[in-house]
Amino acid sequence: MSDPYETTEQHLERILRRALNSFDLPDSTVERLDTALAHSSSLHSSHHSSSLHRETYRHTYLLADGTPLTLWELVHCGPREAGRGHGEESALRQHELYDDESDAHIAAARLTGGFCDGPAFGHDGPQTDLEIIDALMAAPPAPLPRMYAPDNSADHARRVLRRAENRDVPGEETAHRLRAAFAHHITQIFGRQCRVDGRDAGFTLYEHAFLLLDGSESSLWEVEHTATPDGRHMCEVYGDEEAARGAMESRTRIC
Repeated sequence: MSDPYETTEQHLERILRRALNSFDLPDSTVERLDTALAHSSSLHSSHHSSSLHRETYRHTYLLADGTPLTLWELVHCGPREAGRGHGEESALRQHELYDDESDAHIAAARLTGGFCDGPAFGHDGPQTDLEIIDALMAAPPAPLPRMYAPDNSADHARRVLRRAENRDVPGEETAHRLRAAFAHHITQIFGRQCRVDGRDAGFTLYEHAFLLLDGSESSLWEVEHTATPDGRHMCEVYGDEEAARGAMESRTRIC
C-alpha cells in the first residue's frame, strides 16, 4: 500500500537513494521512471529465520505514456540487526533494487542459500536418492491462470537465455522467435532444498511464458540450483519442461 502523504517523486528518490545497487539499473529504466505519475507498493514475499530476515517488495509505477514499470526491492538483515530497536534496525537493513523479477528471485535465493522458504521435503527430508528424484519429478500443482504483463518482454527473454550456463540451451531459432514477445508471465513450478552428495542443495524450476505478436505462446524453462561441486548458484535454461526436470534429476546423480 502506498503512503498517501508521499509523492511518487519522493518515493522514487527514497528507494533509489537507499539501494546499494541502484547504479546497476539500466539508464533506460531510470529515464522512464522520471516520467512516473503514480505508484503502488506491496509486500511480494518474505523469509524469516534464525539467520536471516528478508522481504521482497513490488513497486509499480504508472508512466506518462500510460505503461506500467515495476521495480523489485529486496530488503534483508541478519539476526543481530533484526533484534535491535526500531530506529537502529532501519539503519542496518540493506536494500537492493532490480527491474527484473527473476533477478530479484536469484538475489533472494543467494541470501537464503536455497530456493524455497519452507523446510525441504517436510521436517526430516528424504533419506535416499530415490526419494529426492521422486520429489523432483513429481507432478506440480495446477498452475494459476497466466496474467501476461507487457514489460520489455523480448529483453527479458534475451536476459534469461544469456544467463544460461548449460550447453544445450535453446538456440538461435528460439531466440529469434522470442524477439517478437510483447508480454510475459513468470511461474515458479517447483522449489525444494535437499541433500545432494552430502551437501545442502536448492532447486527451483521457473516457467517464463511469453505472448508473441502473432498471438501464439512460447515458454522457456529455467532451472536454478546450487548442486554444483563448489556449491555456487547456477542457472540452466531449456525449451521444454521434460528436459528441465530431466536436468534436475541428473544433478542429483552426478554431484
